[in-house]
Amino acid sequence: MAATTKLQRELADPSAARRPTALDAFKLARRRFQDAERVDMSALAAELGVNRVTLYRWVGSRDQLLVEVIWSLADRTLERVDARIEAQGAERVVQLITGFLEAVIANPGMQRWLAEEGEAAMRLLTRREPGFQPRLIERVDAILREEAGAGRLDLPADLHEVAYVVVRLIESYTYLDLITGERPEARRAEPILRLLLRSQTA
Repeated sequence: MAATTKLQRELADPSAARRPTALDAFKLARRRFQDAERVDMSALAAELGVNRVTLYRWVGSRDQLLVEVIWSLADRTLERVDARIEAQGAERVVQLITGFLEAVIANPGMQRWLAEEGEAAMRLLTRREPGFQPRLIERVDAILREEAGAGRLDLPADLHEVAYVVVRLIESYTYLDLITGERPEARRAEPILRLLLRSQTA
């Protein structure tokens, strides 16, 4: 995805940043999110010592800033979960996605965001345009291709299509409360993932 905002350019090349910068805004917003606080643009601008016009010029919009914050947390979570998995093939993918879902559902910032801004959150994370969903699909696709390339995964379908379905499954169970009123639970997704990926390991 081409870098279009100052924040995205600085995320791609942190050495180019000077304080106070868009990266400072990003890090502050991420701390606010992790502390289960609302990401308020006026408060961020005041703490950074810049005006709102400058902040918006840096990050594009509150929505764009939130997408970058959520993706950075998701990316880090995927890496952390994957690092403790010893399984390979379909079982690696099942454990990774289930572990990722558990972390997302349990995250206090995500819980607050979904409770207070659920419709906006779903719009940002489940549509292509904001940029979160394509990156998650790309990450899952890369994992599937890594296992397939090593001869540990053999699926009778296009792997990009499988990655898309896996991401839609993640979305469905993350937003279960908003969609059906039921409590989100990562383990409910596990048997569906096993069916999709043809994993028989208990």
